[in-house]
Amino acid sequence: MRFALPSAFLAPLAATAFLATTALAHGPTPQKVDQSIAIAAKPDAVWAVVGDFAGISNWHPDVAKSVGTGGNASGGRRTLTLKNGGTLDEGLDEWDAAKRSYSYRLGDADLKALPVSSYSATITVTPEGEGSKVEWLGRFYRGDTGNEPPEELSDAAGKDAMNLYFSNGLKGLKARLEGKTAR
Repeated sequence: MRFALPSAFLAPLAATAFLATTALAHGPTPQKVDQSIAIAAKPDAVWAVVGDFAGISNWHPDVAKSVGTGGNASGGRRTLTLKNGGTLDEGLDEWDAAKRSYSYRLGDADLKALPVSSYSATITVTPEGEGSKVEWLGRFYRGDTGNEPPEELSDAAGKDAMNLYFSNGLKGLKARLEGKTAR
């Protein structure tokens, strides 16, 4: 004897199975890193260094070379050659000297440079006590945007890489401005 479910039960059962399957298979979610550092230098002095969009190779220890076009105007570009051999092509979205802040985004991804598929970031310099605070905020997606990325292109790998890149940059900026080490 065969047992059959009435059709009134089949539609809800099928919908539940579909929802359970789609909940397990999802694409990438936006990731965020937010780092800051206190620097014993006046905000204008810090901005004079960090505010030069194409000048990042002067203070970031991971950047071997930086070539810029378009200056500090919206639409300006910089191509960074990293010491690990990767390159980053970044475009300036907004540069605001009065707020000592700029926002930029990655063009084409180079997974050798950073295991992320895209990112946007903002650097801001504010007064803090007798010195400054520099905040670097980034939003990004992992390097492999498929449902099952390899570990080296996962959310965790992207977050680790972006945190390290931002941390190294902020430490390099602090050292440059406080005169503790040469780049």
